[in-house]
Amino acid sequence: MYRTKQDFITDWEASSLGTLDVLRAVTDDALTQAIVPGHNSLGWIGWHVTTALGYFTNLLGFRLSALKSLAQPAAAKAIADQYERYAREIADTAEQFTDAYLLEEVDVHGTMRPRGAVLRMMMDHQTHHRGQMTVLLRQAGLPVPGVMGPTKEQMDA
Repeated sequence: MYRTKQDFITDWEASSLGTLDVLRAVTDDALTQAIVPGHNSLGWIGWHVTTALGYFTNLLGFRLSALKSLAQPAAAKAIADQYERYAREIADTAEQFTDAYLLEEVDVHGTMRPRGAVLRMMMDHQTHHRGQMTVLLRQAGLPVPGVMGPTKEQMDA
């Protein structure tokens, strides 16, 4: 749970940049890559990570800019670009947070939770799916960015 504005901002800057690096590594040809047929694809997971930011911010009481469509874009760049816009909007809004704001409770489907806990849930959700995406990138034969340390490819270079 985040208790200070600066702790969230520091984590968000690093985490959102890492997620953007992963999204930028996806190619149009790899959008359909899934671990096995019938499972979520790179494109689906990337779009889910992007649109879920709106879900979490709505719980917090602020809205991100509207999408033209909820449908997953056909281009990997469009997914990454939309994620980048939303990440910037969250960073800009976080500048307005106060530490007291992070402790205020909001309704999360019938359970009251501090806003700082909802932000942590948002971060954990993103990290979980980013990990899935790195496996799918490797499976697709694409370079995997070193988000939380160097990858094997980076170590061998």
